[in-house]
Amino acid sequence: MPAELETRDTMDALSVSKYKYGFSTDIEMEAFPKGLNEEIVRLISAKKSEPDWLLAWRLKAYATWLSMEEPNWARIEHPPINYADLYYYAAPSAPAPKSLDEVDPSLLEMYEKLGIPLGERAALAGVAVDAVFDSVSVATTFRDTLAKSGVIF
Repeated sequence: MPAELETRDTMDALSVSKYKYGFSTDIEMEAFPKGLNEEIVRLISAKKSEPDWLLAWRLKAYATWLSMEEPNWARIEHPPINYADLYYYAAPSAPAPKSLDEVDPSLLEMYEKLGIPLGERAALAGVAVDAVFDSVSVATTFRDTLAKSGVIF
């Protein structure tokens, strides 16, 4: 049992300490209330200006999900997932930038920390990059060149 206690102590210490290799970038966000229900599905669809057929498909998928049980084939023990405590939509509140010059400097700094080439470095390297933050495209290099080749974002 000493090894188990040592492991548990280590896990407890790690769970309350700050991850030394990570960082976060605080930007203004728009988020819908926590939880998933038909209203949230409709709000997300409306926010994305989706056609009616896609909303109907999402509502059908949501209804199917409600009737499902969590699989247990892996025999993994974990606390139940509290789906009501999750955000299902969050996106930067600023309008999508039309060029790299309009991108929030803190986002550019974040991508720089990650070693992702944006701006001049990407152009010099001839690399096309689509920078995505919280599932929203915030900057794309070579957008016009890509569009001429049929690549759209």
